[in-house]
Amino acid sequence: MMRGLAIKGRRLAPIVFCVLGFVGLALLVSGCSTPVGVKHVDIQAGYRIHNENALSAEQPSEPSKMVLRRLGLLDRFDAEPGKVLAELHQGMGRAGDDDRLFALAELSFLHADRTQDRAYFLASAVYAWALMFPDDAAATRLKPSDPRFRLTYDLYNQAVAKGLRITRGEGADKDEVRLEPGIHKLPFGTMEVTLDESGLTWGGYRLDHLIPTATLDVRGFRNRYISPGLGAPMAASLAEEQASGKVSGAKRIGPRTKVPVTTLLRFGDARADLASGQVRGRIEVYAADQASTVMVEGREQPLESDPTATLAYQLEGSPIYDMEITGFFRGGILSNLKLHDQARDGLVMMQPYRPGKIPVVLVHGTASSPVRWAELVNELDGDPQIRERFQIWLFIYDSGNPIPYSAGRLRTALTNTLSELDPVGKDPALRRMVVIGHSQGGLLAKLTAIDTGTRYWDRVSSKPFDEIQVSPENRELLKQSLFFTPLPFVERVVFVATPHHGAMMAAWQWVTGLAARLVTLPVTLVGGLAQLAAVTDDEKVAAALRRPVTAIDNMNPNHPSIQLLASIPVASRIKAHSIIAVEGDGPKEEGDDGVVAYKSAHIEEAVSELVVRSGHSCQGKPEVIEEIRRILLDHAAAQGAQQP
Repeated sequence: MMRGLAIKGRRLAPIVFCVLGFVGLALLVSGCSTPVGVKHVDIQAGYRIHNENALSAEQPSEPSKMVLRRLGLLDRFDAEPGKVLAELHQGMGRAGDDDRLFALAELSFLHADRTQDRAYFLASAVYAWALMFPDDAAATRLKPSDPRFRLTYDLYNQAVAKGLRITRGEGADKDEVRLEPGIHKLPFGTMEVTLDESGLTWGGYRLDHLIPTATLDVRGFRNRYISPGLGAPMAASLAEEQASGKVSGAKRIGPRTKVPVTTLLRFGDARADLASGQVRGRIEVYAADQASTVMVEGREQPLESDPTATLAYQLEGSPIYDMEITGFFRGGILSNLKLHDQARDGLVMMQPYRPGKIPVVLVHGTASSPVRWAELVNELDGDPQIRERFQIWLFIYDSGNPIPYSAGRLRTALTNTLSELDPVGKDPALRRMVVIGHSQGGLLAKLTAIDTGTRYWDRVSSKPFDEIQVSPENRELLKQSLFFTPLPFVERVVFVATPHHGAMMAAWQWVTGLAARLVTLPVTLVGGLAQLAAVTDDEKVAAALRRPVTAIDNMNPNHPSIQLLASIPVASRIKAHSIIAVEGDGPKEEGDDGVVAYKSAHIEEAVSELVVRSGHSCQGKPEVIEEIRRILLDHAAAQGAQQP
C-alpha cells in the first residue's frame, strides 16, 4: 500500500507543480493589471475619449453614456433606441435633471441621424432648448465651462435644420428646409409650429429655398468665417418676384444673390410642453446683415451665421466665370447676367443699401469679372470693423471696350446710384466713397479722380466740342467718354497692379492687332463715331472709325491715350494708394508681375505704396488684402468720418 502511494505521489507531483505554476502565473498577471487602473494614451487620444459625441463621431458623448450606464440602458440603447428614449422621457422631472435632459437631446439627435426620422430631430431641438433656457428663473443653467454647454447649442442648431428639412422626393434640393406653419409629429406627442413672416423679406425680395450651411464643404477660400451662436445658419435665395414696398437699391441686387440667414425655432414653456406632449413653437428668420443677436427670456443671444459658405454657395456654378473671356471679345456680359434694369449700367450691390456705411467700389481688370474679388470680399466681410462701416459695390463692364468709354460708364453708374439712394444728400457716408481697381480697373478708377479738360476730345477731333451737331444721345455719349473731372463723392482710390504707363504685352503689335480684329465694340459707340465723322468731315474722327481702338490699344505704352492718362495726376483732395506686384526677389525697380512692370505701376502722387511678391492676379493675396484692410480702417478713422 505504501508502495502504491509512493507511485501515485510520483505521478501526482508534476500535476501539482503545474497547477501551482498556473496559479502563480495568474497572480503575476493580476499583479500587473488590476481590475481598476489606467492606461497611458497620447493627448489626441485622450481628447477624443472625452469629446466624441453624436455630431463628431456618431456616438453618444461620455455624459450621455453616464446617464445610460446609471440606468442600465447602455446596451439596450443600441438594440432598442426608441424604447430607451421613451423611458428616459417618462422619467423626466420638472427640474433638476439636466443630465437626463442633455442625454435626451443628444440621443434623440443620434437616433434621428441614424433613421432620418424628423420627429426625433425636432424632439432633440425641444430638449436642447429646455436645457439652454429653463423656464424657472431660479433654475440652474449649464456653465460655459461645461463641455455640454456648446454641444447643446450645436445639437439644437443642427436639429432645427434637420427637423425642418423637406423630405427627399418632394422636388427640393438636398437638405432644403421648409418654413411654413403646421403640426409636426413628435415621439411623445405633437408640435404646433407658427411662422413669423417678417424675417422672410430682405432687400425688397422674398427669401426662399433655404439651405443649411453646416453640411456645405467650402472650397476656394482661405478662411471660413462663422459667427457662433444660436440658430441654424442657412443660405437663402431670392424669389423671382419682388416683395411689396420700395427698398433703396433693391434693383441693384443680383438675382443669383444668396443671403446668410439664421433660422430659429423658438419655444415658450418648453419643460411644461414636454410634460404635456403638446409643444408650441415659432419659426423666426434673421438675415445676418440685419440682426446679429436675439432676445431669449430677457437675455441677448448671439445668432449663428455662416457668410463664407453662403458666398461660396452663390458662386458655385456661376455662369459669370464663363463670360469673362467672351465679355472681353464680344461684350454683352451685363445682358447675359439678366440683371434688373437699374443694374444694367454695371453697378451691382451685394446687400441692400444701409445709410451710414461708406461704399467700397471694386472694379475688375481685363478679361475678368467681379468674382475675382471673392477672396477680398470674404475677408472684408469677415472683419466686424469693416463690415459695420463699409458696404461693398461691384462694377461690371465689357473689358475689351476703350478705357475712356468704360470709365464713362463707371462714372455714370456711380452717379446714378447715389441719385437713387440719396437724392437729397442726407447720407454723408455715400460721399466718402473708396474706388479700388485691379489692372485695367485701376485705370477706370483713376478716371474718377482726375481732370482731363479737353485733352481726350482734342485727340479725337480738331473741332470744338460745342460746335458739333450730333444727336442728343451721341452728344451725351461723347461727353461721358471723353471729358472727365474728379467725382465729388470719391475721396480715395486704390490701384492694384495698375498699368499707369501701359502693359508690357499691349506693346506687342500682334496682340493689339488680334484684339482689333476680335473685339466687338458697342453699337452705340461705333454709331456715335460714324455720325460724328459724317457731320464734321474730320480726318481724326475718320481714322478712329477706320480703326477703332480697344482697351488693349489704350494700354499700349506707346499709345497717346495711356501717355495722356499717365501725365495727369490724381486730384490733390483725393488720396491715392498703390499696391504693386513684382515677381521674384530682384530689385523692384527692375521687376514686373508678368503683365505690368513696376515702373509702369508706380506713381509719384500715391500717399502709400506696397510692393508684393506676386504675379499679376494678386487681388486675393493676403498681403494685398491686409493693405486694403489697413487703408479702409484709416479711411474710416479719418477726420469727419460719420458713425453708422
